[in-house]
Amino acid sequence: MKKTLTILLVLALTLGLLVGCGSKPAAGTEAPAESEAAVSEQPAETSAQPAAGAEVNLAVLSGPTGVGAAKLLYDSDAGESVNHYTYTVCTDNQQVMAGLTNGDFDIAAIATNVAATLYNKSGSIQLLALNTLGVLYILGPADQPIQYLGDLRGKTLYATGQGANPQYALNYLLSENGLDPETDVNVVWGTADEVNVAMLQGEADYCMLPVPAATALEAKSEGAVKSYISLSDEWDALKNGSQLTMGCVVVRTQFAQENPEAVEAFLDEYAASIAYMADPANLALSDNANPAKLVADYGIAPSEGVAVKAIPQCNLVCITGTEMRDTIQGYYSVLCDADPASIGGAIPDDAFYFLGR
Repeated sequence: MKKTLTILLVLALTLGLLVGCGSKPAAGTEAPAESEAAVSEQPAETSAQPAAGAEVNLAVLSGPTGVGAAKLLYDSDAGESVNHYTYTVCTDNQQVMAGLTNGDFDIAAIATNVAATLYNKSGSIQLLALNTLGVLYILGPADQPIQYLGDLRGKTLYATGQGANPQYALNYLLSENGLDPETDVNVVWGTADEVNVAMLQGEADYCMLPVPAATALEAKSEGAVKSYISLSDEWDALKNGSQLTMGCVVVRTQFAQENPEAVEAFLDEYAASIAYMADPANLALSDNANPAKLVADYGIAPSEGVAVKAIPQCNLVCITGTEMRDTIQGYYSVLCDADPASIGGAIPDDAFYFLGR
């Protein structure tokens, strides 16, 4: 009996091994077939997903020129934009120019005259969009109102924006109103903080500031300082066939050539951001996407309270393509006639304009 059981166990084990070996795929047959199936499925899954955007190094200026980008930055941080933006909020145009020149920035908001100057100097950028019209105001003591630029004769005017649009716009408008900017008005150039101190301490008779800095000064003065003259209104009154066009967005030409889809995606996302920031209804939102909260959080405006009042005065636009070219050329023509150095010596040629849209 024991011998019989032993024989049966041996037979059972042998059969089990044979069945097991028979179920194992032969090398070079079934296993490669499974691998090929897995490989063939991967591209199908990838192609079904939306194309990923590019990594874009973006620079915006604090102040009105940067306001329109705030929602774009918010969406990028939330992972809801096509491109992914690594962004820098700059305090002056020179910082932006340096970043564009050395390749640190791919796309940047900058003053329109600085954009023309950089193009005439290097040819390394193109104009993507106009984003800000006139935002400059003349402010003064509440008890010393003025109505006309001519009233500044013999006064001390503190101002920001030396070497950029504010200086050239002011000089042009003073000249058009019969004043010599060098002799008839004592213009003292400084930072927004320096202008604020001069006004609040009575060192300046009047000042010129853009919003939201102008808005912040009025609030800080608690009624002692008022806004009197809009330089946009003064410019329009001349009927010279142009608009006071202060802010724009540019792209490095090499980046645009190598990443045309990323540039197109940016323009779509930027236009949507401008529309969102300019919509008065959004200022009533109580969440983190309130435009005033966004610009304060990103350091574009000094505070949410200031931004609430300033954003409606920022003259936000998003003008692209041939309309952009036609709009800005009139402004460049005026600046060039007044002082060619203000735009780098000449009106930019057609290669300056990104007309991909």
